[in-house]
Amino acid sequence: MTEYFFDQHYHNIRYGLETLNLKEFESCTFNNCDFSECNLIGVTFMDCQFNNCNFNTSKINHTAFRTVFFNDCQIKEVNFSMSDKLIFEIHFKNCALDFSKFYALKMKGTTFTNSSLVAVDFMATDLTGVQFINCDLYRSEFEKAIANKVDFRSSYNYTIDPSKTKLKKAQFALEGLKGLLYKHGIIVE
Repeated sequence: MTEYFFDQHYHNIRYGLETLNLKEFESCTFNNCDFSECNLIGVTFMDCQFNNCNFNTSKINHTAFRTVFFNDCQIKEVNFSMSDKLIFEIHFKNCALDFSKFYALKMKGTTFTNSSLVAVDFMATDLTGVQFINCDLYRSEFEKAIANKVDFRSSYNYTIDPSKTKLKKAQFALEGLKGLLYKHGIIVE
């Protein structure tokens, strides 16, 4: 039976391997919590907020993220690809997501603000309307992604092959053009 928690506030908790499994959290706030040892299975987070939390290397399996905000969180090496895909909506601000995976997810309208996205896997992901605001996208992979209407204007260090990524109406700053032309050996100064 699933345990349900509504409008709760959690502070400075270090969660164990299976502590949260088969639980549902709605309108809850997590502050300074550590999820790094978690193997999340069948957990639902709906209208939740995570502030200054550590998710580094946590495992996410069939976990639902429905309108979830991550602020100032460490989320390195996390595979979101196994998340519950029904109403998947997440937003990141001032987060480190290096080496994480979003492979083949539908992430329409997601916002990444002031975040590090080094070597993140966005392959085959639907990024329609995503906003990358002042993000480091060094070595992130966008092959076979749908990046239509994505805002890359203030982000940097990306390399995207327009022949392998759908970019209709995507927005780029003039300084970012070199990230689109790298495979052609064209030098932009």
